[in-house]
Amino acid sequence: MTPQSRRFVITASCLAAAIHTSITAGSVHVESPGRPVTTYSIVARDAKTGHMGVAVQSHWFSVGPIVPWARAGVGAVATQSFVRIDYGPEGLALMESGVPAPDALAKLLATDEGREVRQVAMIDSAGRVASHTGARCIQAAGNQMGPGYSVQANLMIDVGVVPAMAKAYETTQGDLAERMLAALQAAQNAGGDIRGKQSAAILIVKGDKTPTPWKDVVMELRVEDHPEPIVELKSLVHIWRAYEHMNAGDLAVEHDDMPGAMKHYAAAEEMFPDMAEFVFWHAATLVQNNRLEEALPLFGRAFRLEPGWYLLVPRLPASDLLPDDPETIRRILAAGPAGR
Repeated sequence: MTPQSRRFVITASCLAAAIHTSITAGSVHVESPGRPVTTYSIVARDAKTGHMGVAVQSHWFSVGPIVPWARAGVGAVATQSFVRIDYGPEGLALMESGVPAPDALAKLLATDEGREVRQVAMIDSAGRVASHTGARCIQAAGNQMGPGYSVQANLMIDVGVVPAMAKAYETTQGDLAERMLAALQAAQNAGGDIRGKQSAAILIVKGDKTPTPWKDVVMELRVEDHPEPIVELKSLVHIWRAYEHMNAGDLAVEHDDMPGAMKHYAAAEEMFPDMAEFVFWHAATLVQNNRLEEALPLFGRAFRLEPGWYLLVPRLPASDLLPDDPETIRRILAAGPAGR
């Protein structure tokens, strides 16, 4: 099931409607107000990098395709409560046309008869923030804006959730992901959603649009259904950081920068010492730097963690990823199970 055609259902006996959405020709139409995506979220812009993003946690299956929207060089949107998805793509379209976030939100609210059950926040590439919590959002509900961010929540355990999020974002050191995750954790620590936890997501884009849009998304991670979605999301972010080192290492290999590749592969391996892939490529890069003796124990560890890497070794010289030297290959394979 995709965001283009989805029936959203949650268990809340006091509500009987459901949301139906359909996306056609690049626009979204919401046929009827429905049950709320009971959520706490943050939209924010990092003043140093220009990166913009949304982080969200909800007692709702797969919140990632629903609440967070962002586009490089444009802005970010969180749309929740009795969610109208239109605010995401239409808000981004308005901001991309040059409309500041506060005016974009005001324009969309003015034409929405269901505005009093909506909760929406927007930030544009200049750091201008706008936020709205309708009077009929289920309590505790509220929002708080600060320099370059907005936090918002509905159907929370009490009114302390929103200020806890704001304080955490403002006082946490680190990049945009770290600060937004801190805001989510603070919300949960303050009581969070009155019904519990289920899914979470984080979406971060670059401050400037490039001709290669597939490079404009910095981070996009989702936890669809988990008893501890924020903990799991933090874990995914940690893994993402390790794989960023791997990607940088691969790029260094492409440019024949073996010392740079080795630095990044070693950093990834240090973060996840039992990840066979990290260990293997660290070892392979050592060999390419004429450090076979240091590499052999790492190859042995990689083979023990995942035997498939042993089978891969003879294939790599043809791709210039290991030396085309039979003795070197023999010694590497001798570190594996067949060599003992």
